[in-house]
Amino acid sequence: MKQPVVSGLEMIKILHRRGWTDIRKTKKGSHLIMKKEGVFDNLAIPLHDELTVGVIHHCIVVAGLTGVDFE
Repeated sequence: MKQPVVSGLEMIKILHRRGWTDIRKTKKGSHLIMKKEGVFDNLAIPLHDELTVGVIHHCIVVAGLTGVDFE
């Protein structure tokens, strides 16, 4: 699967559809911390216009995202 290009807000919408919920924003408001029942890791999503490849890959691995989620 080719790595998609998404913004922080788009990634948050994708994760919401997969059952992830917001826990809190960081003090400066630059990241949103998300959690899902039954998943050990929390996700910190930067609120940037374009997420880096590493952040997207981490979300795919932890949340179990597929190509269908990005359509």
